[in-house]
Amino acid sequence: MSHQILLGAILRLGVKGHHGLRIVILVLIVAAIVVAFVLVRQRRPSRPARTARRRLALMTRGNPVPPGDRPDAGVPNLTMSSNNDLQAQGVGTVATAVRQSRAGNTLSTIEARGLTKRYGDKLAVDDLSFEVKPGHVTGFLGPNGAGKSTTMRLIMGLDAPSSGSVTVNGRHYHDLGWPLREVGALLEAKAIHPGRSAYSHLRMLAQTNHIPKSRVEEMLDLVGLSAVALQLVGNFSLGMGQRLGIAEALLGDPGVLLFDEPINGLDTDGIRWVRNLLRRLASEGRTVFVSSHLMSEMALTADQVVVIGKGRLIAEMPIDEFTSRSSQCYVRVRSPQLDRLRPALQAAGASVADEDDGSISVRGMGAENIGELTLHESIVLSELAPQSASLEEAFIESTEGHLEYRGDRPVAGGSTKGA
Repeated sequence: MSHQILLGAILRLGVKGHHGLRIVILVLIVAAIVVAFVLVRQRRPSRPARTARRRLALMTRGNPVPPGDRPDAGVPNLTMSSNNDLQAQGVGTVATAVRQSRAGNTLSTIEARGLTKRYGDKLAVDDLSFEVKPGHVTGFLGPNGAGKSTTMRLIMGLDAPSSGSVTVNGRHYHDLGWPLREVGALLEAKAIHPGRSAYSHLRMLAQTNHIPKSRVEEMLDLVGLSAVALQLVGNFSLGMGQRLGIAEALLGDPGVLLFDEPINGLDTDGIRWVRNLLRRLASEGRTVFVSSHLMSEMALTADQVVVIGKGRLIAEMPIDEFTSRSSQCYVRVRSPQLDRLRPALQAAGASVADEDDGSISVRGMGAENIGELTLHESIVLSELAPQSASLEEAFIESTEGHLEYRGDRPVAGGSTKGA
């Protein structure tokens, strides 16, 4: 087609003397440049593809891809290779190769070392060190003003630490190559432009992170917002905003997830859904770090806890170990020979208290030791039942001296005084 156009121009202009010939030559030069440019563009791979091929070449020579350049660093489950758009850019191939090269060696951790943050004279986080590992739901607990939200902001790079460091997958947040695919977070449910629809908000995030459109629809369906996907976020309730925030956190299929009070505003069914979701995500090998003030719910969801108070670490351990250290743990004992059993236990160093139901509570001695003592003393037992402290009881006891804000508390005699 182009050569026919050029031939027509020559026939029309070639008869007009020297000026016509000059025009013909100029047209030919411009056409040649345009054709050459088009051919080069068609044969030359796009910049993402060139970069991807370079990274793949490094990998095939046995050299590791630079961590900050990995297109799916920390995202072993992201099915990028199924996306035709990414395949065309050469990204999907590299993602699959990186995923295969790192099988069984995913970092997916959060690590804080000496983390400190000051706001003027206010010390919000004080020399805080902990590690959150994959495969667990780790509860992040602390009284109001303990520094939980500040710590999460430091993890996400929203605030800079005054000293110390915190890393995700061994790197600072700002050094992650594709942050949305490595770490997802719900820190503030309503931190979304109210004039956007739920779909357009997630679609915008997906487009800027080379995430397929199908993933947006999948996440909306997962959180139960498909029916209201085109409604403006400004009209959403708090619970709906929480669901959208969870969808945003999961959009990039990251290996590390942070949730700050994710069940606020949810009804009973929604709370149960979040609990099951968090446990399922952890069972997939992800790192799940979640804060909440609802101890009863944390007891059902978390299997590890990081407890802080006034910005300092109080406890970092499995939840069962945390509750077992509480003084609220005791052994309930029933016997028809309490008059003999009580002094025997006290002589062995145990603390004994009478309960309203006719049993006694024994502290300072385990059930096994109590059983051995009664056997030695030939005392009959009707019940020997260890009683664990609840997470709430253990939490209150461990944070008693680390409260930033205190209200009036009841004291003996029914009066109150400020504490």
